[in-house]
Amino acid sequence: MNSLTVRVARWSARHPWRAIVGWLVFVVLCLGAGSAVGTNSAKTADYRVGEAGRAEALAAEAHLERRSAEQVLISSRSGGALDQEAARAAAKDLTDRLRRLPEVAGVADPLPSGDRRTLMVEVTLKGEERDAKDKVDALLAQTAAVQKSHPGLLLEETGSPSVSKGVDQQRSDDLALSEAITLPVTLLTLLVVFGSVTMAGVPLLLALSSIAAAVGLSMVVSHVSPDAGVGTNVILMIGLAVGVDYTLFHLKREREERARSGGRLSSEALVELAAATSGRAVVVSGFAVVASTATLYLASDVIFSSLATGTIVVVLVAVASSLTALPALLVKLGRRAERRASRRAERGKPVRRVRGQGGGRMWDALLRPAARHPLATLCVSVLALLALVLPLAGLKITEMSRDTHSREIPAMRVYDRLNEAFPEQRVTHQVVVRADASRSAEVTAALRQVARRAEADPLFTGASRIRTSADERTSTLELKVPYLGDSEEAYDSLDRLRDDFLPATAGRITGAEYGVSGDVARYADYPAHQNGKLPLVLGALLLVTFAMTVYAFRSVVLGLLGVALNLLSAAAALGLLVLVFQGTWAEGLLGFESTGSIGSRVPLFLFVILFGLSMDYQVFVVSRIREAALAGVPTRQAVLDGIRSSASVVTSAAVVMTTVFAGFVFLHIIEMKQIGFVLAAAVLIDAFVVRVMVLPAAMLLLGERSWWPSRAVRRALAGPEKSPSCRPAVDVR
Repeated sequence: MNSLTVRVARWSARHPWRAIVGWLVFVVLCLGAGSAVGTNSAKTADYRVGEAGRAEALAAEAHLERRSAEQVLISSRSGGALDQEAARAAAKDLTDRLRRLPEVAGVADPLPSGDRRTLMVEVTLKGEERDAKDKVDALLAQTAAVQKSHPGLLLEETGSPSVSKGVDQQRSDDLALSEAITLPVTLLTLLVVFGSVTMAGVPLLLALSSIAAAVGLSMVVSHVSPDAGVGTNVILMIGLAVGVDYTLFHLKREREERARSGGRLSSEALVELAAATSGRAVVVSGFAVVASTATLYLASDVIFSSLATGTIVVVLVAVASSLTALPALLVKLGRRAERRASRRAERGKPVRRVRGQGGGRMWDALLRPAARHPLATLCVSVLALLALVLPLAGLKITEMSRDTHSREIPAMRVYDRLNEAFPEQRVTHQVVVRADASRSAEVTAALRQVARRAEADPLFTGASRIRTSADERTSTLELKVPYLGDSEEAYDSLDRLRDDFLPATAGRITGAEYGVSGDVARYADYPAHQNGKLPLVLGALLLVTFAMTVYAFRSVVLGLLGVALNLLSAAAALGLLVLVFQGTWAEGLLGFESTGSIGSRVPLFLFVILFGLSMDYQVFVVSRIREAALAGVPTRQAVLDGIRSSASVVTSAAVVMTTVFAGFVFLHIIEMKQIGFVLAAAVLIDAFVVRVMVLPAAMLLLGERSWWPSRAVRRALAGPEKSPSCRPAVDVR
């Protein structure tokens, strides 16, 4: 009762108004600091990986990098033949307007399509590729002005910047919809759990305040670890889930102790008891999430680093809120409840009984197989989970490209028309070669030879372009491919360049560095980079999970069991994801168009986040079991009583988490849909199968060996006296 967790809770309980005001001040300061320094967004260079990244770096150093471009399509509004004279006049008007914009680096001559029904004007933008989407509005305004002046024509704009801007807007709209669904459902769940609007509002308000503080802090931290634009998304998703859960764990234990004490203990004492038990579990599980999530930094990827930073910040803030603001709120609410009870007693009315904690008939039924037939239950449960793992054999991981975005984005519909009218503009490879300036002529000759080979190859089309830097050390060659970026032909053309054309040409120049960049190269290199980092991240993740479990329970056996169960539940959830999203049978049900693959970031993100979140249930459930065992209850009874007594809160936490994650299934972005689905499925599997069937069956079979080498539990089980504070064990018949 003198741990740091209890001491912090004790101070908050004794000075509730100071703690509450202090927490609000902390939230405001975090938001203020974040607003003052702003967000340091990741730059183009931060995303470079693999050969494509090295080639882009070589080109950027020589000022030969590809710039972001927008395409304006001019066609007949009626859909018929294009009035060429009117189209050229509109193109000239547009070109003159765009060239005066400070954001524009250049405007190409109008290019007619093969069927002469469309005229394209390509605009090259200045500055960073990642900043180009912020310059789109100026171009759209000029396009709209020309459209107004030429009502008989149809002017439409697309390009990577327009698509990125549209995706950002769609993500923002989707998140607003997700929140509109998630918050009411979460509140309703908490109302069912507590039967009180006030008590149900506490977890939700603390979670939302934690999210607000984390958003501000993440803006500050972005100046150390750049934000890839996904930090706020993960803060909202993880923050609401763990924020409610941590408060729920603490609050439910306080109510349990209040019900057990029958009014004999003060609110301050009840808060201290909850802090000593559930409070410790919250701290341990919170740091477990932080430690496991930190392994994402080993992926050496700016997106995963951004995901890790957002998760770590919001989890730490949620833990802090459960140790400071929550005890203060519980004391204030407890004192109010005590006054109401006193007034009811004075009036001769019966005192309302506070809901305690415990299981019910449903949990008796769920635990009965593990209690009666642990070996059979373990085998059947594990086999069922392994059946879900089987689809993993057909897992196909790809980088979700621009072609996978929702067609509800206007720029994507124009993009499709661009690809149809100008197939030769679909994909561009950039070959980059750097050598000594004295070999500039050799490099140029080698690139011309590559261009000639490409002209004779049906995988390539259109004219090529060679550029050389001012110092003559770097040269680039641009080649066009008439296939979509996610097609097999596009990837074959990349392999043809990397494996055949370049080794036979630039590869023979002494001291030359070369590589191929472009969208397709990025799509190919990113999954390869991830696969290379996967063993390191997973190895560190398993080690961290094992170490945290051993630290929490002083048991090597439980550490190994925890790792095995987390692997099993994560693999089962990922297998279910493959079954749903790589096929087409669930498209109408979940509102998506299957790409026949899983996003390259999903599996690794799933394993890391799920390992951390699984520790919530692992720590909370096993802590209750260990608490009973330390009180001298035999391991069998401790397992059954611990799981049964934690059933209500685990169920509530799982429903809240599932609701939060399932809300992301309504998003249009396919990768976010996959992440939301797989995390929701993983939480349900973990809470209702692993922790209810597999864990108790395994611990019942292991018996006292579960605690090896913990001396404290062995001494408690061997001791002649049992703790009077221990409640009677409840067996399940």
